[in-house]
Amino acid sequence: MWCFCVEPVWQNMKMAALCSEFGNLVDIKKQLISVISLCKERGLLHSAKWASELAFALDPLPKDELPPSPPFTEDDAQDLDALTLAKSYFDLKEYDRAAYFLKGCCSQKAYFLYMYSRYLSGEKKKDDETVDSLGPLEKGQVRNEALRELRVELSKKHTAGELDGFTLYLYGVVLRKLDLLKEAVDVFVEAVHALPLHWGAWLELSNLVTNIEMLKSLSLPDCWIKDFFMAHMYTELQMIKEALQKYQNLIEAGFSKSTYIISQIAVAYHNIRDIDQALALFNELREQDPYRIDNMDTFSNLLYVKSMKPELSYLAHNLVEIDKYRVETCCVIGNYYSLRSQHEKAALYFQRALKLNPRCLGAWTLMGHEYMEMKNTSAAIQAYRHAIEVNKRDYRAWYGLGQTYEILKMPFYCLYYYRKAHQLRPNDSRMLVALGESYEKLSQQVEAKKCYWRAYSVGDVEKMALLKLAKLHEQLNESDDAAQCYMLYIQDIFSCGEQLEHAEVSTALRYLGQYYFKSKLYDEASLCAQRCCDYNDAREEGKALLRQISQVRDQIETPSADLFAPLSNNNTPVRRVSPLNLISFTP
Repeated sequence: MWCFCVEPVWQNMKMAALCSEFGNLVDIKKQLISVISLCKERGLLHSAKWASELAFALDPLPKDELPPSPPFTEDDAQDLDALTLAKSYFDLKEYDRAAYFLKGCCSQKAYFLYMYSRYLSGEKKKDDETVDSLGPLEKGQVRNEALRELRVELSKKHTAGELDGFTLYLYGVVLRKLDLLKEAVDVFVEAVHALPLHWGAWLELSNLVTNIEMLKSLSLPDCWIKDFFMAHMYTELQMIKEALQKYQNLIEAGFSKSTYIISQIAVAYHNIRDIDQALALFNELREQDPYRIDNMDTFSNLLYVKSMKPELSYLAHNLVEIDKYRVETCCVIGNYYSLRSQHEKAALYFQRALKLNPRCLGAWTLMGHEYMEMKNTSAAIQAYRHAIEVNKRDYRAWYGLGQTYEILKMPFYCLYYYRKAHQLRPNDSRMLVALGESYEKLSQQVEAKKCYWRAYSVGDVEKMALLKLAKLHEQLNESDDAAQCYMLYIQDIFSCGEQLEHAEVSTALRYLGQYYFKSKLYDEASLCAQRCCDYNDAREEGKALLRQISQVRDQIETPSADLFAPLSNNNTPVRRVSPLNLISFTP
């Protein structure tokens, strides 16, 4: 029989966490030291590491300020020998052995370790069954056989009100693994109320929150750690401005030395594609913690986007020296081979990452990208779907599925997945351009125009939205609107100094040259024709247009305008030609 006695330490820690404020960093440090000890005793190493890193960022406590050890109860004393023996087996990953010697113990600590050992034993057996026989794409179909038994036992204790904060956390994990997500959310909320300082429960809860409305509906404890949770959630929900403000507040509150906060800010900048800022923060992080592996896969994504092959190579070699069997290391090596266009090798390393952790979101998504490069669309679709199963908020997986079905020429499917990606990243121009292309293929031109114009309005990172909008107007014989878009496109390209690298500029110049010639604006037409001569594919048309203009030039004289000046209220060309008036243009 299991018997329980209420340990005063839970209540004391709960009240201290609820009452503490950032103004009293000494109390926060004491709470972190206490919860580190409690997590280590229960084998919750990731939560212990998070609390340790946060505690390290705060000033050391004098000897007389150190928190006392938790009270030792009669049940603890009775279970001490069995718990010590079982914990030694647990640390060596002999989970069945640990559970065997803990069976029948009475203390809450022993009960948690007993149930946790059974859970991890089931996870280990599941992995052992699949590591050789199945690839990572099938791995998610195998379940932990111990979950249902654990759920039945924990449910009875939960109904009787006999679960502490740690055991509530384990009950929530079991429910999540069984896809009982609503019940899992309720249990995790209960867990963070019972023990607010356990970061693992907050992190599990964050994985189940799907949108801001759900986040606002949660009844969370009023504790300082809630600010860390909210900042993390804002980052996950792509509310980057709010996330950065939260992290700035935490830095000002006294956590300026926290490497965790620096890494989260870097991830936030990565999510909004502020690559230079994110790279600077990751480099700073590497200086402060040169043996850190956490988040280095995100760092490698940035190096990949910037095509920084030597830096990515150095990072890969460095991480291999530190620990070549970490998920992040495999992802970094995969990115390195992908940058070298060795996609088979890249996919192999992402598969290795998934053997180490089947719930590694980044590896699923990146493997999908590699299968796309290898034209293996069925495997790519499977990988992206697994990424969505791990985290429905991963816009990259939704976007990847849209691209895959675009290759398969299935525009209705494209539209569905691009819409999902757009909902997660409403201000990302790439999603909007992809949506516009899907609408265009489905002959929904009005919606396509709206998407292209919106993409331009939010800051078109690929400089393609206006061009596509102009071509759509051209197809619909809306010449004034097409000319307006081509003109804005050219001004945008020339203002960035990219005109010589952008192949589509000649297309816009050709159209504008003919448009102005038909409108009898010969100076503007001549300027466009002269610029056409700078491009091989438009040179002959430019020369032909110049000859046409020279034949009629002496008939009508039109004052010349600086076509390629930046657009503003003061220099917007005002003519009798309607497309040059921005106000009249509303797609």
